[in-house]
Order: sequence, then C-alpha cells, then structure tokens
Amino acid sequence: MATYYNNETILFLNGEYIKAADAKTDLYSQSLHYGYSVFEGIRSYKTANGDTKIFKAEEHFERLKNSAIALNLPWHWTIEELITATYEVLERNNLQDAYIRPVVFAPANMSFVQNTESHITIQAWEMQPFLGEKLLRVMTSSFQRPNPKAFMLQAKAAGHYVNSILASQEAKAKGFDEALLTDMNGNVAEGPGANMFYEKDGRLFTPAAGHILMGITRATVLEICSELDIPVEEKMITTEELKNADAAFFCGTAAEIIGWESYDDLPFNKQWGDSVGKLIQQAYKHKVIEKEFKPI
Repeated sequence: MATYYNNETILFLNGEYIKAADAKTDLYSQSLHYGYSVFEGIRSYKTANGDTKIFKAEEHFERLKNSAIALNLPWHWTIEELITATYEVLERNNLQDAYIRPVVFAPANMSFVQNTESHITIQAWEMQPFLGEKLLRVMTSSFQRPNPKAFMLQAKAAGHYVNSILASQEAKAKGFDEALLTDMNGNVAEGPGANMFYEKDGRLFTPAAGHILMGITRATVLEICSELDIPVEEKMITTEELKNADAAFFCGTAAEIIGWESYDDLPFNKQWGDSVGKLIQQAYKHKVIEKEFKPI
C-alpha cells in the first residue's frame, strides 16, 4: 500500500499544523457516513529556478470554495490564507514536487439539515503520475456519469468518486489500464479522474461542459492549444467517432498528460510520439516548472 504519511508528517487541520499521526476526525461525520465533502487535487513543482511553486493555486482553491458553496458546506476561509497554509505544509514536510489534497468536510450530523460549520484539512505527499507514464489501454465503462440533474457535477465532491472508483476497478479487472465513462446519453464524458482529448487530422476535440468536471488541467490544455496555435473544439463526441481518432490522451492534475495506446482494444492511427498530444505533454511539463517551451 502507498505510504502517505509517517510519524514526522505535518498537516494543516482547522488552522493548526499538527502531526498526521495525531490528527483525529469524528466517526459520526456526514462526510464519513454520506460522502458529503469536497476536495481538490493540486500539485506543486520545483521550478526551473529552484523555487517551490503550486501550479494554479488560486484556480484550485477558488474551485474548492465554489464546490463547498454548491454543496451547502459553510465556507469560512480566504483563498489567500489557504494558499499560505499550503506553502507552510510543503515547507514543514520539506516537499517541492508534491501532490496536495485539501478537503472541506462536515461535522457530526446524522440528519440532513444544513450544517453551520465545516472543517478543513490540507495534506501533501510525494506522488508519481496517477496513471503511470506508459501509454494506456482504455475501455468503455459500463458505468455512466451521473445525470447532471441528480448532482452538482461542477463540484469536486467526494461522493461523486464512488462512480469513478467502480469504473476504474471494472476496467482493471478486465485487464485494461483505465476506463472511459460515457454520459447518460451514451456520449463520451471523461475518465474516472481525468478529462480526455482526442486528435483527428491535426485538430483536438474534447467533450463540452454539461456531463464532465471542468478540469483545471483541461483548461491548461486549452491554453496551450491557444499558445501553440493548435485548433481545438469542445463538442459532443460519440464512442464511434473516438474509435476513428488518430490519438487520444487523458489530462488531470494527478495524471498530468498521459497518452492512450488503444481504445476498446483498437489501436490509434498515429504513434503517440508523432501526435499533437505528445506536443501538449511536453509543453505542459515545461509550463508547470516555469520553463520556456520551444517546439522542435
């Protein structure tokens, strides 16, 4: 099993910096019993000049705030104080290249009445790319993304990820590396913890808003496309359309940019090394460490 902390690890909990081994949470919390919490996945990097930089810190904590408000979890903090606290957690744990997990969670409450308080923790640990670094064999999941009218899908809510876990476990049990979920209409949506793009004739396509979590890495890919003059379109995508793609990739803070080897056992028309996705992957690696990228 992965080790996320040891006896010396420090985390932030409700305004205090304490040892992870000493941290406690209430076993009667709505978050434990009902999955009622929101979180973020953030990365920090050692930049090209040696500094520690949290990538898109403001965007991540703004989304955390918006997720909490969307789910009626009381929000008591400023973005600035949480960013400051996160840098303090990194420094106290002597981390530069790190994965950061803030969580806003609920108090003890077995009823469904709205809470008047929330708790927050910020944790950090070293973590390699979530989906590894090898090209992925991806399958269409039998699980679909929830109906947008059933959940606040724009919120990064803990309970939503039961859907992701089931889809990912199903794919791995069938010998694949990861799943691709469709929406309630059978169109392409996203991976269990990442957005997706595919390439066709030099253009990139990605599912439009509505049934997906609007990822911050997804937005960064769109920025890179603008910077490199790569045409990209957000639209409804069918699974049949995807099977005729030249290449495809997942993107997410935890996964970063990772290419696909095949989709439902069908290989793509292009080698990953010749794809637009590979160029995006290289540009992204430069962007997060604040190093200038010059395409060859």
